[in-house]
Order: sequence, then C-alpha cells, then structure tokens
Amino acid sequence: MAEKRDYYEVLGVAKGASKDEIKDAYRKLAMQFHPDRNKEAGAEEHFKEISEAYAVLSDDQKRQQYDQLGHSGFDQRYKQEDIFRGADFDSVFRDMGFGDIFRSIFGNQAGFQGFEERNRGQDLAYNLEITLEEAAKGTEKEIEIPRTERCEVCGGSGANPGTAARVCPRCGGAGQIQNMRKAGFAMYMQVSVCPTCKGKGKLIDSPCTNCRGSGLVRRRRKITVKVPMGIEEGTQLRLRGEGEMTGGDGEPGDLYVVVHVKQNSQFIREGDDLWHVAIISYPQAALGAEISVPTFDGEITIKIHPGTQVGETVTLRGKGMPRFRGYGRGDLNVRIGVSVPEKLTGPQKALLEQLAKELGTDVSKAHKFRL
Repeated sequence: MAEKRDYYEVLGVAKGASKDEIKDAYRKLAMQFHPDRNKEAGAEEHFKEISEAYAVLSDDQKRQQYDQLGHSGFDQRYKQEDIFRGADFDSVFRDMGFGDIFRSIFGNQAGFQGFEERNRGQDLAYNLEITLEEAAKGTEKEIEIPRTERCEVCGGSGANPGTAARVCPRCGGAGQIQNMRKAGFAMYMQVSVCPTCKGKGKLIDSPCTNCRGSGLVRRRRKITVKVPMGIEEGTQLRLRGEGEMTGGDGEPGDLYVVVHVKQNSQFIREGDDLWHVAIISYPQAALGAEISVPTFDGEITIKIHPGTQVGETVTLRGKGMPRFRGYGRGDLNVRIGVSVPEKLTGPQKALLEQLAKELGTDVSKAHKFRL
C-alpha cells in the first residue's frame, strides 16, 4: 500500500489554514475530480483522497490529533468509519445535487452528515498526565468528564412523561427529504435534512420541562481509566460509550484519553529502554567499587570495574520499561560520570600531586587556554 500523502498537501492548504479555507479548497477540488464530472482514470481515487482529507481537517478534534500524531499515529486510532463519521459534506455540496455519489463510492460505512443520519453522540477527548513510574507499573486514574447525558425524567425522549413524540409529517420519520434535480441531460437526487424536524424524524408537542425537549442534560461524570504498563507518551486510550449521549435510542460517542508522561529526575526514556547517570568518585573509578542504582523494582547493586572511564555504560538487561505492545521489558543503561572535588584540603592536594608525579603528569605545568 502506498504511503498516504499529508492531508494539507492533498488539499493544497497551509497547516494553519482556517476552516473556510479548507472548505473552499475541498469544494474546488471536488468539483474538479467528482466522478460525475471527471471520467479520467484515477479521478475517483483522487476524489476519495481529498474527501478523506477534508473529513479530518474540517473536524477540530480529528485535526488536532492528526497534527499531533501524524498519519502513522492517527491511522492506528481511526478506522475509515471513524474518519468519515459526522463529516459535513452537506454544507459543501448543498444545491449541487451530489448526494448519492458518496454512498456509491464509500459505501454505507461513511455515515456522512446530511446524507445518512447516524444517531450517535460526539466523541470526547481528555488529556491525562501520569508519572514515568506509573507508566512503568500501570495505574488506575479517576477523571471527571463534563458530558451530555440522557435526561433522567423523560429517558431521553424529550417528551413529558405520559406523552410521546409524533412522526414528522413532512419527512415521514426519515429525518431527510429527497428532491430530484435536473442538470443538463442528467437527473440527480438531492438529499437534505428535513427542516421541520431538524433531522430527528419526530416532533414533540409537550416538551419535557427538565431538559426542555432536548432529551439531554449536562452532567459531570467520574470515570476510572485503566492505564496499562509501558504506555508511551501521546498514546490514546479509547473508552467506548463514554462520550456524549444523544436523545432517544442513539448510541453514545467514545472518550479518547490522551496520556502524557511527566519527565523523571532519575531516568530518561528511549522507547522501552531507560537511561540513568551514576556519579562516582575518582578512586571508585580507578580502583573499582560496588554502587547502588535505582530501578522501578527497588535499588540494585552493580559492580564498577577498575579503570572505568567517564561515559562508560553498564547495561542491565530487562530492567527498563515493560513493552507496551509486546512481551518482556527493555534495558536500563547506567552511564558513569566521575565527580571532581571543587575544594581540596592540604593533605588531599599533596596526595594527588604525588599521584600525578607517579603517573608522569606534571600538574605544575598546566596549560592555559584562551577563551
């Protein structure tokens, strides 16, 4: 499979383009490559490509995640059904007669707003910050999410208890109306949201007093998030059904928890490996020693061999991070640094000068460097 092009490149817009600029760019390209207008080879595939780019960049949440994750990370979290869900193609092609072509090209999984009503709540996003130790061991976090939920008085119907909504007489409960339009020698079917019921398919004569007929109320909901071991910075956890709800019997959206891992004062993470700097004294480096180093399983003792040089690394296999999408653990790399005393006593200075002479180093003839 060929690598996908950048969505901004596909539409020919800058990364900071406004929504109106993105819509205008898509409209022009769609008119150029629409299969009903362009019969050249590859036009339909190009139309699919620009439609996918528009579906992502016209949605604030999807666009933000694409900007953060790029194609590789974004495509791991969104199937085509998710990418096209809720995309507003109706406002782009209104009065142009381009309705059914989307189903013929993408199939029913696309779920375009205004062409195929999907009674589903909006997805939500939440940024969760954890420590590196919590990422190593896994954790559970309780978060509080403001979201739309079904009204407990009317059960989401929007009608007062004891009453019921009636079928919209204009669209017959479909939520959409269809009109045949003629363009040249071709006939097109235009599908649009019913203006009487606003796409709901029902009318409420006695609205619920608690939710004012919407069937929905605003609540703050506490949710427990299970964070798996070894999770990486920017990983997105999908909690199905924990997003916004809709009235009636529609399904709720999902909650996407984006995990951010704080920096750690003792370790630097590189993938599944950890790095730690251990500072030892010159005698320990020269003579060898045993020192303690931290791990997420507690401190362990490692041996420093005689003559250890600054920057040498001791690797502890399997003491790094658990592999998030696999088995086992990475390594802990301990890099050795040597501490040089800033002040010496007279006897200490004499000992070092004697050592320098025996090693053939004349400290009395130190070079002076110009800055």
